[in-house]
Amino acid sequence: MQVESPPTRTIWRSPDSAAVEIIDQTRLPAALETCRLTSLEDAAVAIRTMQVRGAPLIGVTAAYGVALGLAEHADDDALAAVIATLAGTRPTGRDLFTVLAKMRDALAGLPPAERPQAAWSLADELAEECVRTCRAIGQHGAALIERIAKDKKGGPVNVLTHCNAGWLACIEWGTALAPVYVAAERGCDVHVWVGETRPRNQGAALTCWELGSGGIPHTLTVDSATGYLMSEARVDLAITGADRVLRDGTVCNKIGTYMKALAARDNGVPFYVAVPETTVDRTTSPGPGAIPIEERDAGEVLRASGRNAAGAHDSIAVAPLATAAFNPAFDVTPPHLVHGLVTEAGVGPATPEGIEALFGPAPEGRPA
Repeated sequence: MQVESPPTRTIWRSPDSAAVEIIDQTRLPAALETCRLTSLEDAAVAIRTMQVRGAPLIGVTAAYGVALGLAEHADDDALAAVIATLAGTRPTGRDLFTVLAKMRDALAGLPPAERPQAAWSLADELAEECVRTCRAIGQHGAALIERIAKDKKGGPVNVLTHCNAGWLACIEWGTALAPVYVAAERGCDVHVWVGETRPRNQGAALTCWELGSGGIPHTLTVDSATGYLMSEARVDLAITGADRVLRDGTVCNKIGTYMKALAARDNGVPFYVAVPETTVDRTTSPGPGAIPIEERDAGEVLRASGRNAAGAHDSIAVAPLATAAFNPAFDVTPPHLVHGLVTEAGVGPATPEGIEALFGPAPEGRPA
């Protein structure tokens, strides 16, 4: 994607091929800074502290983390320890565990001496696969936008999104924003309503930054205004990403997604969820409590981060001292509120039959 200055990916191999480099997303939009990851612990910290975030990017970062972790020791115990360390970084997103299972299964059958180089090669392959997958999601989703544009016969297609599911959440293109980028590339007039996405403001800080860098018209709104926008017929469709989708179409995504899905259903706005197959969890049985919901530090709610008047990154308190805060990072949207899933294999209903039609029968497997 085009940005104000290099790099144009979120993660890449360093020139010496001994490390990986990332965009530090905790510094955006105040500064576009990069970090060098040279160890397993670096990769784990980057995931845990959200220097990298977004289910697909977390997965690819974990793959490179495995390669970094096997640099000195690559026997069975070392491989198991590396996998366990990365699996413990964040509990909710499915891609992390999908990728770790792929890495473990591919490397376990190799002699230890061959594992480090094989890990690097597989991580590279997974990164490129992510790019191809997101581009395909964009192509399938763009067709939805183009159909609405044809029916409107004038004016932009107004797309509502939540959190950040663009290229910053992946490697390139993104999931929910990939259809916007592809539609714009094809000449479609498209405008994005960006929900701020409290408490970390990924919509305001990240989605607005990348849409602005890509030249996509957009407007920021507070999360609580998005229902009003839909009630006023100012939203043509909503598209979000997801951190995990269960086999019955249940969607787990950034906190606030459920509220938007409810408002969309009440106002007849089609609500789509854009995900790659790696985000679909067909081993966890649906039901209450099926998905572990990460609860993050209360400070993310009690304080707000951004640029101060001098242009530097700063943090300020927004509540009285000693205030208690509840900070779940994700919520769960039932499948009957989801109009459809936009995937690399096409668009289908958020049902067991729809998922099987897109991806075939569920493969046997186990979580990392």
